[in-house]
Amino acid sequence: MKEQLVLIGNGMAGIRTLEELLELTPDKYDITVFGSEPYGNYNRILLSPVLAADKTIDEIMLNDWQWYRDNNITLHSGSDKSITKIDRIKRVVSTQDGLSVTYDRLIVATGSNPFILPIPGSDLEGIIGFRDIHDVNTMLEASQNYKKAVVIGGGLLGLEAANGLMKQGMEVTVIHLMGTLMERQLDKPAALLLKRHLEEKGLNFLLDTQTDSILAHNDGASQRVGAVKLQNGQTVEADLVVMAVGIRPNIALAQESGLH
Repeated sequence: MKEQLVLIGNGMAGIRTLEELLELTPDKYDITVFGSEPYGNYNRILLSPVLAADKTIDEIMLNDWQWYRDNNITLHSGSDKSITKIDRIKRVVSTQDGLSVTYDRLIVATGSNPFILPIPGSDLEGIIGFRDIHDVNTMLEASQNYKKAVVIGGGLLGLEAANGLMKQGMEVTVIHLMGTLMERQLDKPAALLLKRHLEEKGLNFLLDTQTDSILAHNDGASQRVGAVKLQNGQTVEADLVVMAVGIRPNIALAQESGLH
């Protein structure tokens, strides 16, 4: 009788692990996968080309629905199939909608979450990270209905988001805490060359600048972002704010289950 293997997390790392296991011991496990997104496994690194309209979602899929069927893998996908509890004594995982599955072996590959600055107004509509397909779809939808975007964070991911939004027709301002772009990868002369190149393409930059708060639209009733207020008192109009200020490991479930 096969052992029951459960994978929490339908991303690149977890599915790559399954590919290796299937190659080494194809008949050892009955495999069940839980993923919070309603998709197969896709290449998260290529989300920026999707935003820039250089690729489609289908083109960045690594393992489509058929791959799971071909390998006899049960995939539970969508937010209601997110695992909310691991019972390590009974060896059972439980989902948000009440499904419980037993396991002999459990892999936790829950990845990271985008860091959202804990500043006033950060819960307004129109403020997102840049981490998954939903974020890309939100940005593409916003580009069809609004004109002004602010990207907080001048690292690689922030610049990719800004470039994609600009290519979608939005007026984009990048706010960066440091004095140079991509300071972890570039020295100052290289960063200055990059900034000049991107400004020529149409991006706007505010460097050495710290965000104070996010303001709602000034019609008084809207809960949507309307502007970003800086610590120097300046405000920048924004219909969409993308926070690209880093990620945090998604370890809450592991902590709750008593893993160190």
